[in-house]
Amino acid sequence: MLEINLRRIPLAWLRLLDILIVFGSVLLCCILLLLRLPGLELLGIAPDWMLMWVVVWSVKRTVWQGAIAGIILGLIQDGLTSPHPSHVLSLALVGVLTASLGKQRYTQEDFITIAPLVFVMVLVTETIMAIQFSLTFTNPLEQIWHDYQQSILSSAIISSIWTPVLYYPLNIWWTNLRRAIELRTK
Repeated sequence: MLEINLRRIPLAWLRLLDILIVFGSVLLCCILLLLRLPGLELLGIAPDWMLMWVVVWSVKRTVWQGAIAGIILGLIQDGLTSPHPSHVLSLALVGVLTASLGKQRYTQEDFITIAPLVFVMVLVTETIMAIQFSLTFTNPLEQIWHDYQQSILSSAIISSIWTPVLYYPLNIWWTNLRRAIELRTK
C-alpha cells in the first residue's frame, strides 16, 4: 500500500484536510452521478456512485456512521434526481449492513472484497427501490418487474467494476490518516 508521510502536518490541519477530502469525494460522486461519460455505462445504466461511496465509507465505520452517511447521501441523491422513490431508506440500509459486515470481519480491507460487497448492496438497493415503486401504484407491477430485471444486473456489474476507482484512493488516505493520529495519541 502507498504510504503518505503525514507526521509533519499538525493534527488540526489533518482533520481539516480529511473533511475536505470527504466533501470533495462526495462532490465528485455527485458530479459523476449526473454525467453520462462514454465507458461509464453498461446497457445505458451508470454506476451508482452514491452507493459505492456509502459502502467505501461504512466498511471501516460504526453502524451509526454508516446509517448517517446513507441518510445524508440519500437526501443528496434525492435532491439531484427524483425523490420518488426515495434513496434514503436504501442507502441507510446499505450503510448499516456494510458497517455490520465490516465489524464482523467478513470484509477485508482490499478492493477485491469490496467489489462483491458493492454488487450485493446494489441488489439490495434496487430491490428496495422496486418495492417503493410498487407501493406507489404509479406503474403496473409488470412494468416495475420488467424494469427491475433489466436494470439490476447491469447496475450491479458496472458499480462493482468502478468501485476500486473510488475505494483505493480513499482507503489509502483514511489508513494513513488513522496511523498518523494513532502515532500522535500514543
